[in-house]
Amino acid sequence: MSKITKAIIPAAGLGTRFLPETKALPKEMLPIVDTPTIQYIVSEAKQSGIKDVLIVIGKGKWSIENHFDANPELEANLAKRGKNDLLKLICKTNNMNIYFTRQPHPHGLGDAIYTARSFVGNDPFAVLLGDDVTRDKTPLTKQLINSFTETGAATLAVKRVPRRDVSKYGIIDPAKQVTPGLYNVKRFVEKPDPQTAPSDLAIIGRYVLTPQIFTALSETQPDSSGEIQLTTAIDILNQTQRVFAHEFKGERYDTGNKLSWLETNIKFGLRNPEIAGDLKKYLKETVFAMKSTK
Repeated sequence: MSKITKAIIPAAGLGTRFLPETKALPKEMLPIVDTPTIQYIVSEAKQSGIKDVLIVIGKGKWSIENHFDANPELEANLAKRGKNDLLKLICKTNNMNIYFTRQPHPHGLGDAIYTARSFVGNDPFAVLLGDDVTRDKTPLTKQLINSFTETGAATLAVKRVPRRDVSKYGIIDPAKQVTPGLYNVKRFVEKPDPQTAPSDLAIIGRYVLTPQIFTALSETQPDSSGEIQLTTAIDILNQTQRVFAHEFKGERYDTGNKLSWLETNIKFGLRNPEIAGDLKKYLKETVFAMKSTK
């Protein structure tokens, strides 16, 4: 069985939920405290043993390339001034190969993955979406790779969500629990009605896929918005191969909309030793002031 050393990070979306900020700045470069969101995604890939990452970008995403490019002048300046801690922060992707390709037209997540077929070749690979930042003792992508090593089958990450929220996600219909937290999947249902949803296990943004997904993607018809949905292609793949769902029980932070992005910044800020104390004080004072004005 091939070892998984390749990953795709789709980053070609228009980021319309964050306009006007994302007119000039890619959504993936929005910071969580002081670190662009996409750096957390790349760091998870590195911690999971990934050696080669392909970031699929679209028009106007040049700042992502710049962020992961070397900056000899800045690095030399920091080294000369003895700013070794800062130097480590900007060199976190050492020992990784990061490549870029363009998705010419925004035809959906499935289409973005399909553009990477030459990069993947005949190897299994990971997919990490930028809206989900995760934390656990073992990185989520590594958990999926471990599951794949056991089953040899495509595996995606799921997490339980409140029943009222299932209409926001792709939901799995589990056939059975093969081992604790690992489900064989009968089918996938995109954004079901809470009353008829087959489970509360929602697909989150991590996958380990076999190269056969590209055949499934080529057979996937565009949806009503003209987009190729990855979930639909996985459902097609599931008709000829087993597909598993791994339940993630660690922390998941959603950065896909303004409110959840702000919540994520607060949570990460409260763990940041540089600002945690002052931030906690500010939050307490703000809450007290709000209560006082009622």
